[in-house]
Amino acid sequence: MKKYILLLFCCAITTILPLWADIKGTVTDEDGLPVVGANLIWIHTGVGTTTDLDGNFILPVSTLTDTLVVSYVSYKNDTVVAKDGDNLTIQMGGAVALSELDVAARKVALSKSRTAVFDVQTISGEELCKAACCNLSESFETNPSVDVAYSDAATGAKQIKLLGLSGQYVQIMTENIPNFRGLAAPFGLGYVPGPWMESIQVSKGTSSVLNGYEALTGQINVEYKKPAGDEKVAANVFVSSTARAEVNANTYFDVAPGVSTGLLVHASDEFVEWDHNNDGFLDMPRVSQYNLIDRWYIKKGDYTGQVFARGLYERRQGGQLSSLQNPYIVDIETGRAEVFMKNGYVFDHEKGTSIGIITNATYHNQQAAYGDKAYNADQWNAYLNAIFQTSWTDMHKLSTGISFNYDRYNEFWYYGQNLPENQLVRNEYVPGVFAEYTFNWKDKLILLAGLRADYHSTYGAFVTPRLNIKYNPWDFLHFRASVGKGYRAPNVLAENNNLMASSRQMVIADDLKMENAWNYGLSITGYIPIAGRELTLSAECYYTDFINQVVVDLDTDPHKVLFYNLNGRSYACSAQIEASMEVFKGFTATLAYRHTDVKSTYNGILREKPLNNRFKGLATFSYQTPLKKWQFDFTTQVNGGGRLPDSYMIDGQPAWEETFKPYVILNAQITKYFRSWSIYVGAENMTNYTQKNPIIAADMPFGDNFDATMIWGPVDGYKVYLGMRWALTNWKD
Repeated sequence: MKKYILLLFCCAITTILPLWADIKGTVTDEDGLPVVGANLIWIHTGVGTTTDLDGNFILPVSTLTDTLVVSYVSYKNDTVVAKDGDNLTIQMGGAVALSELDVAARKVALSKSRTAVFDVQTISGEELCKAACCNLSESFETNPSVDVAYSDAATGAKQIKLLGLSGQYVQIMTENIPNFRGLAAPFGLGYVPGPWMESIQVSKGTSSVLNGYEALTGQINVEYKKPAGDEKVAANVFVSSTARAEVNANTYFDVAPGVSTGLLVHASDEFVEWDHNNDGFLDMPRVSQYNLIDRWYIKKGDYTGQVFARGLYERRQGGQLSSLQNPYIVDIETGRAEVFMKNGYVFDHEKGTSIGIITNATYHNQQAAYGDKAYNADQWNAYLNAIFQTSWTDMHKLSTGISFNYDRYNEFWYYGQNLPENQLVRNEYVPGVFAEYTFNWKDKLILLAGLRADYHSTYGAFVTPRLNIKYNPWDFLHFRASVGKGYRAPNVLAENNNLMASSRQMVIADDLKMENAWNYGLSITGYIPIAGRELTLSAECYYTDFINQVVVDLDTDPHKVLFYNLNGRSYACSAQIEASMEVFKGFTATLAYRHTDVKSTYNGILREKPLNNRFKGLATFSYQTPLKKWQFDFTTQVNGGGRLPDSYMIDGQPAWEETFKPYVILNAQITKYFRSWSIYVGAENMTNYTQKNPIIAADMPFGDNFDATMIWGPVDGYKVYLGMRWALTNWKD
């Protein structure tokens, strides 16, 4: 009997083990350099993954096929026959390409990296097309990790939240260059048009020290479309029921062998003033924006270079309806210019020895009026980052370098026409050195330890240590742990001038210190094969513990907003679970739930942070018909309730409630695909849920009780939109 049991056990093991087996490998270009973000998908299944920053990938074997489709925007699709245990090196450009009809695999839209030591989630261009996605601030509607909400009801400014904390603690980068800092912080998410983006990488917890010390809760990196991409010319036209119109276009072409260029243009405007709740204030400001990028790409042997130039003009006009007498007007005019250069040279392909130098210069001007208040400012920024990388074996890699950042602020403001005018000129420079060591044992255990030392001209010297560990004892189960520190210099007026859209007096302490916090993270991800498909389950918990924080106190005095150093505890704890799967061919689903506990010490009392959702639930469903003729996308968000700041009394009654309740948001979109173009129609906030009375004392905007900053939910109702996307991948088309 024991022999039969042993035989059955052995048969079961040999049957199950192949389900957990993996294919590993690296994708490179013709010169042997790693290809980042390449898609690898088992043909006709939709199951796949993307390569990490080193071009590496791990993919479970398929029981349905042994043919792997490899695709990347710069190359034709390639196919590889792979079997259990293979360790592949795939070189793009030299293999046989499939015809358009042969490739029926769907690109990975939202994926978590299997190989990266960080907890990184990639939002691909296909995922961005599941919603209107007018700009970066609207790119996270289908993402469970990032929240985006209006910061007030007058300016239209949107802020993101990651791990329960506002976007100022998230390092925003474009093509791995820190961006949208200081003056650009309140409105920077709107400066990146959706059709310009190739992908977005969201990294939670402590990240690499190579990009600086400012990431306290994580990083969000935006990759723009590249001249080497497969789009030679493309356009996106969009109109909505709110009278918003938008045009985006981009074109790329080769100038000479190894030299290509690209031009991206954007124009948008809103033509009508809307006041659906009849409070005399626009539901949303009218925003006009004109945006232009010119970029060049150079590849000569082992040298790679990029040049990027950008110009932006934006005007936001909000407040009361222009038809009213002596209206309260919000008028914010912004001009921004940006130039960066990237230069890289590979000395040794076998050891990965290379040097990269990044330089960036930015000028930002803002002229803002909030009724009888004003905030006008200029910011100049210069940035340098030089990185040297090498590896002496497959197990050991070292990255080291130097950095320099310079900011000059010229700020002018007043809180009322009869109050004193203020002006402040600040110069801040921060030189730094850093080193990062990676230990990789057979892709089972990866340890990344980083350390950087910086000197801030105002706050002195400080050290940033960070440690990330990834361990997968089995190919189907991955553990990650991280611990590290982050710092940021406060820019109170630059980052919070939207709070001027109220009668509150801004009181700023004279001795504000640098903010710094420790971040701890644990995550586990499982990849479970089910009937030839894959169920991805993940759970994570992150804890941010502030050593010092600039507290924004809306509670102590309802007629003031106080900024002062933390005197007590302040923390944020975020726990999330997520499940995603292609249930059947063409139909994918994601379910997620997140709970956050965020508290800080206000006037000596540890209290829940106001205007913060306690939980979020998300369900997304996407179905694409065979041969990609139609696509249907549906998203449900359940946003939890929270605490409101302490209120003042009006006629013996509180001006607002103590708490706000949970609410549900429903979005949907239908897309019809043609050979080189597609049309899409969608609806947002289909339940037409809006926050009641979002503006306090809207009938007396110049009085003592006016406040447009008590925002916790949607301030505009349902929206219907229609758009068209068109692209050519070959000039002959």
